[in-house]
Amino acid sequence: MMKIIFTSFDKAAITNLPRALFPGKIVVVDKPEDTEAAVNDLLSHYILGVDTETRPSFKRGQAYHVSLLQVSTHDTCYLFRLHHTGMTPAIIRLLEDTTVPKVGLSWHDDLLQLHKRAAFKAGYFIELQDVAKNFGIADMSLQKLYANLFHQKISKAQRLSNWEASDLKESQALYAATDAWCCINLYEEFKRLSASGDYELDELRA
Repeated sequence: MMKIIFTSFDKAAITNLPRALFPGKIVVVDKPEDTEAAVNDLLSHYILGVDTETRPSFKRGQAYHVSLLQVSTHDTCYLFRLHHTGMTPAIIRLLEDTTVPKVGLSWHDDLLQLHKRAAFKAGYFIELQDVAKNFGIADMSLQKLYANLFHQKISKAQRLSNWEASDLKESQALYAATDAWCCINLYEEFKRLSASGDYELDELRA
């Protein structure tokens, strides 16, 4: 069946779509000694989705380092609470790995922020916006891309919550895991469409 994808996607059209939710296991990693096993598991998979969250600042001149690094497989997402773990050798190894593709969106910005926590040489990362651009898509936020390709809504309700709270709320963990997992889904769907050619590009979804 031919899929219609749109160059632009009106935000108002997203409101009533069913919500996309990560269906797998979420593992919160907040101890440095737990990062090694988590990274070993992640690097045993053939593709990963990545994203970060930072505690929001509501005062001029105040800024925080990246609070959370979320890395997902198809069925498990690890949430590394960097303000607790720090950038351990295992986390650096994950970020420098050149064997497993890690898919993110606006990932260059995330890398810049992660570099403020520690020096490392970025490994094998795929930028979803570059992939979408090759399809002729102009609206490239994660929310709009997911609505465009899957007709589902990624809720952004937790984006400005406190990512350095003593305990992450279940809603925060699910939000963070969903974002990383959706990056895998988008990349694999783009790959499928590119290989099959069974899509048409339309101007605007309003």
